[in-house]
Amino acid sequence: MKKQLAILGSTGSIGTQTLEVVAEYPDLFEVYTLTANNNVELLIEQAKQFNPDSVVIANEAHYERLKEALRDLPIKVYAGENACAEIVEASPIDIVVTAMVGYAGLKPTIRAIEAHKTIALANKETLVVAGDLIKRLALEHHAPIIPVDSEHSAIFQCLVGEGDNSIEKIILTASGGPFRKLTAEEMKHVTKNDALKHPKWHMGNKITIDSATLMNKGFEMIEAKWLFDVAPENIEIAVHPQSIVHSMVQFTDGTIKAQLGAQDMKMPIRYALSYPARLESSSSKLSLEQYAELTFERPDFERFPLLRCAFNAVAEGGNMPCIMNAANEIAVAAFLDDAISYPQIARTVSETMSHIEFIQSPRYEDYVYTNKIAREYAAHLIKSTL
Repeated sequence: MKKQLAILGSTGSIGTQTLEVVAEYPDLFEVYTLTANNNVELLIEQAKQFNPDSVVIANEAHYERLKEALRDLPIKVYAGENACAEIVEASPIDIVVTAMVGYAGLKPTIRAIEAHKTIALANKETLVVAGDLIKRLALEHHAPIIPVDSEHSAIFQCLVGEGDNSIEKIILTASGGPFRKLTAEEMKHVTKNDALKHPKWHMGNKITIDSATLMNKGFEMIEAKWLFDVAPENIEIAVHPQSIVHSMVQFTDGTIKAQLGAQDMKMPIRYALSYPARLESSSSKLSLEQYAELTFERPDFERFPLLRCAFNAVAEGGNMPCIMNAANEIAVAAFLDDAISYPQIARTVSETMSHIEFIQSPRYEDYVYTNKIAREYAAHLIKSTL
């Protein structure tokens, strides 16, 4: 039988590529529901093409437009953030692809786990914000979490077949982003357009800025901690500008396993949807002779202070990563709106982390509260600089 998919954030980069994979294997996958935040026009196009059971637009202002556009089709139309969370509980759904960006992914992921769905996780902020809670719920409800991020998919694939063999170290690779070779002084003057020119990957604006600051790699470090039960001090970041080795695992006998592949996000998406099978694909394959040299270097924590913030946040634990994520979302949005400079992103995050009340053992309600007040404080900091 076809696997029924719920794609949360279907209009974003991961969501649209997931739909391309579905179209590639119509006998294996079927779309049960699609959700989007604001991009109602693309959501309408996707609904007409894939004819899901239901669609949800989180921004209720777009509800009438969506409903009218689909009125002649047998597609249920819903709106609101609560509807995005509730729809994942539908019994026909087999896999929930969490492709939405930021904190918004937390609530629907929790609801999907509690409904015993398989999670194809592309929303790294879910584990950054509330990794301990998500891990406990996944174990309690026997809900598998299969990573979609290329780095975590690589680690996952390196671990397949290893059983109880102990991990000594995880090596997360990073392209280094557009500012890898800039000096600290030069980075004070970079613009939004500079930051959006990623050298290797085409992604949404928010994750592209996170990649430029290396905050994205900090998020991935925290995500790896929870996914693979590895302490942060045993997770190493390696800047690998060729972006061919997607990540590596070092075992206690000194062996290192690496996963290599072309720069194509559909590869980890396809693997997450088909696991444990590997599907034959016509996508471009890696040709090693194209890469006479593969290089690795250590990241500079002084030029990329947000990476240090991430290690500090996970070391402190509790709600500190939630504070960091909230401040970063506000700061990146302000940078994209030309309201603050590039260096102010890190300053906003750091100052918010030092100000908001620390909670050692947060419950879900504490994460919701922390996210709210951290966003408010970060927004206040930004407003005070204007």
